[in-house]
Amino acid sequence: MSQSLTAFELLLQIDRRCRLLGADLPSQTTHRSGWSGIGFRLGEHWYVAPMGEVSEVLHEPRYTPLPGVKAWVRGVANLRGRLLPLMDLCAFFGHELSPVRKQRRVLVVDHDEVFTGLLVDEVLGLQHFPQDSLEAPLEDALDGPESAFVKGRFRGERPWQVFSPFALARSPAFMDVAV
Repeated sequence: MSQSLTAFELLLQIDRRCRLLGADLPSQTTHRSGWSGIGFRLGEHWYVAPMGEVSEVLHEPRYTPLPGVKAWVRGVANLRGRLLPLMDLCAFFGHELSPVRKQRRVLVVDHDEVFTGLLVDEVLGLQHFPQDSLEAPLEDALDGPESAFVKGRFRGERPWQVFSPFALARSPAFMDVAV
């Protein structure tokens, strides 16, 4: 006559068998921590913004121009009932925005009291890098005004500069939009 097992004893027995069979499996290498961000392009430069600093990515919306503001302030757009100031990031840094309108995108930044859209030439989607490959920015890599917002870089097929939209939002020059 076979002995009846409780549900708990049966689970323990299954656990023991799984551990015995799993003992022959090769050990897995430890998982390296990764870094992810939103890749984008401004002119000929490639940037990546930390995931937590970009709330969403949009196609270039229709917007209303504003009088009495600097040339890099495009205007305001309606984003689900909320006014989104639209800033031309290329023009802010003194560069030309790409004429190819289809590729342009807006990175929405919502940090503290700042809610704004940064118009960029192109968004290249989610980019993943090994955390240990993050390097300090090179002093001579970027000599323009954007260098103040570059917090590091990743090497690869192309150099990716780590751009901080939050640092940009805290910048007095960025907040000074009146002519």
